[in-house]
Amino acid sequence: MAVFARRAEQTRLGGLGPARNSMDRAAYLLLSRLDQQGPTGVKALAAGMGIDSSTVTRQVAPLVDSGLVSRTADPEDGRAVVLQLSARGSARLEEVRTSRRRLVSALTADWTEEERDSFCTLLTRFNSAISRMQTQAGPEATVPASLSREPG
Repeated sequence: MAVFARRAEQTRLGGLGPARNSMDRAAYLLLSRLDQQGPTGVKALAAGMGIDSSTVTRQVAPLVDSGLVSRTADPEDGRAVVLQLSARGSARLEEVRTSRRRLVSALTADWTEEERDSFCTLLTRFNSAISRMQTQAGPEATVPASLSREPG
């Protein structure tokens, strides 16, 4: 798992073409979430991502400064903020996604369609299991002892 995590991080930074190494993980995750959810309040965005509101506020500031995200007052509660992916942010996100898709395609070029489908299915299932565990146990969740042992 450690090797997989390290390689996944290298792949994330990789991509192919001009978007290579051009967006950090926090920015990519925030832009992706805003793309999926549409205009979203800071608290809802933080909850959906499993992080603190202050973390979202800190991470979104450079995205607002660079014009990738717009920040407006919530029409129902002027004290709250609504974040929205800008047209520039949407275009930038698509550029990075395309770069990453090209890299994954290159890495799996010699895989069969069935192997790619199986990998996608199992990786999705794995990520869903992690999300369920975190949701059920909260942010302080620990891995059950039965799962934490190294295979021997």
